[in-house]
Amino acid sequence: MARPPVPPHLMPVATMLTPHERLSVDAAGVGAYRALHRDSFDEVVQDLRARRASAVLVSVTRYDAHLGAGVAAMVREFPQVPTVALLSHLDRATPQAMMDLGGTGLSRLVDVREPAGWTQLREYLYGTQKHDVRRMVMSQLAMDLVGAAPDLFRFFEALVDASAHGGTIATLADQLHVVASTLVSRFFRAGVPAPRRYLTFARFIRAARLFENPGLSVTTTANVLEYSSPQSFGRHLKLHMKLTATEFRAAFDGERMLQHFRRELVLPYADALRLLRPLNPSLGATFARTLIH
Repeated sequence: MARPPVPPHLMPVATMLTPHERLSVDAAGVGAYRALHRDSFDEVVQDLRARRASAVLVSVTRYDAHLGAGVAAMVREFPQVPTVALLSHLDRATPQAMMDLGGTGLSRLVDVREPAGWTQLREYLYGTQKHDVRRMVMSQLAMDLVGAAPDLFRFFEALVDASAHGGTIATLADQLHVVASTLVSRFFRAGVPAPRRYLTFARFIRAARLFENPGLSVTTTANVLEYSSPQSFGRHLKLHMKLTATEFRAAFDGERMLQHFRRELVLPYADALRLLRPLNPSLGATFARTLIH
């Protein structure tokens, strides 16, 4: 019987695995990622260049000198692509293979000989999506706010990161070495929305991105975003978006929510934001600079 098509919006992961590992990786990835099984490392690199893959899984068992050279070249060419060595069993060649793979620059190994390893793999791949959201948001803001002060971009970058783990304005301000009440006051005097509103909508961008995975329930999404409960998450959406979690999921993916963020909080206030120095008001206006990792 033919396998059903895999939803294209799941995180694509290019693999170099044994036949048995392929089956296990497919089973573990339901609702989390879609595996693109390849027979040569040239195909993996082609996937990365064409942006068909967002991460790579490499079997320790399949290691040989040719594969090692390919991994080393890929790590150099795509240093930001999450690449994982998969350890599914041990034999006499395993220790040397692991040492050689480490020498290629590959630094992440997941041992899936126990069930907990598969959970670790899924969590790691989910974690990489946090950086995916940062790149998505900061790339857009860099275009929308050309000419803004560097510390405005520092604020937004820290805010997007804080949205991944239930951060508050108090913890965000502490991280940025500014008093929370001072930060809020600077936004108020500039005539732009409060920092808390930006943080709320950044969390919704992450929620929409996670909801692109049909295997993720509302409960799981609320837990990933560190809401106190699914009910708290639902109330937050209802208050700010006038939607239930189910309605929100149907209406927004990550990109649509980012555009909503722009329409509500960025574009109407672009001129004021370009003049805002949220961290150091004594700084003169210079060219905009953002760190997009």
